Amino acid sequence: MGAEIAYTQKRYGTTSMMAAIFIGIFFILLGHKAQAKGLILGSIFSVLNFVLMGEILPLIVGPSRKKSSFISLGSIVFRHGLLAVPLILSLKMEWLDFTATVFGLFMVQIMIMGDHLLKRFHRSA
Repeated sequence: MGAEIAYTQKRYGTTSMMAAIFIGIFFILLGHKAQAKGLILGSIFSVLNFVLMGEILPLIVGPSRKKSSFISLGSIVFRHGLLAVPLILSLKMEWLDFTATVFGLFMVQIMIMGDHLLKRFHRSA
């Protein structure tokens, strides 16, 4: 299970960061540096959150129900706190765009959904 998780993390994490960087470069060329910085910052935290989920998953599966529930709750609280960092920064700093940061935080999910839609439509064509 560990190799499959690592492969999935690498695949979607790399794709997400590459997309964020290319879109960020496009925003910079258009003169929207705050949006580029927000998108890239949000994407970094999105990938970090995704990696943490994969690392914590094996800890949740094995132990007793009580210990598993405690680890799950702690994981959720920690990861949501981590995701709040770029949001708070984007609200406090003028050089970061809040909306772009939010899109960056969803970059991994957007890449996963895009990958599945691409496979579905490519298969049916």
